[in-house]
Amino acid sequence: MIPRSLVLLLVSVILTAPLSLAQSEEDAVSAVLDDIHRLASEADFEGYFNLYTPDAVFMGTDAAERWSIAEFKQYARPAFDRGSGWTYVMTERNIFLSDDGNTAWFDERLENEGFGECRGTGVLVKVDGVWKVSQYNLTVPIPNELLRDVVAQIRTLESEK
Repeated sequence: MIPRSLVLLLVSVILTAPLSLAQSEEDAVSAVLDDIHRLASEADFEGYFNLYTPDAVFMGTDAAERWSIAEFKQYARPAFDRGSGWTYVMTERNIFLSDDGNTAWFDERLENEGFGECRGTGVLVKVDGVWKVSQYNLTVPIPNELLRDVVAQIRTLESEK
């Protein structure tokens, strides 16, 4: 006969194992996102872009900034070559995993010296067991109280082009 304490321990391990696996996957996704920000700040071109899938898309703060990874590399290369990448410090992050554990999506609040508070959202996928960024979207949240004025400024700018 198996002691009751051993049965309870086994049941506990079996029930909490999926939670532990999910947490470790969330930690792995978070580590990739941390690396994205660290490597950009260090202007490490190869390291930074190795964290993206070959078909990744990066969407910047300007409405026209929807770049394939090849286009984004062209944009980033001069800054990285000068040793001046960009620095965003994460202040809050939420990560979600698909049921099959091969896709993750996230939202994060970031702080940047020039742009102030920003928001990053995106998707990561597992490629050969390694998390890679498939889409990253950087935005600057605008307080609702300022939104109409900002929209008016954007419309004025666009009409002058």
